[in-house]
Amino acid sequence: MSIYLMVGINIQNPGLYEEYVRQAMVSLEKYKVELLAVCDTPVAQEGTSPFGRYVLAKFADQAAFDAWYHSSEYQTAIPLRHAAAETGFFVTVEGLS
Repeated sequence: MSIYLMVGINIQNPGLYEEYVRQAMVSLEKYKVELLAVCDTPVAQEGTSPFGRYVLAKFADQAAFDAWYHSSEYQTAIPLRHAAAETGFFVTVEGLS
């Protein structure tokens, strides 16, 4: 069953965040993750949007997410994200098929 990663984030240090993105993209490509959406201009249809950036990625299954998330490539990038941005949520949900 597909797994979707949803992220809501507020970038505080754009330069450092760009380095995180560079490293994260290398890991995403290596693990064949499908990046479905990255949005820096969210439109709140109801309520307000507390985050400036949203990311949606698709993994083949939970094992694929675990392999990527726990990879040395991504583990090296995580401290950059933590230093450059406030991560409001970083959650996975199961797809419908």
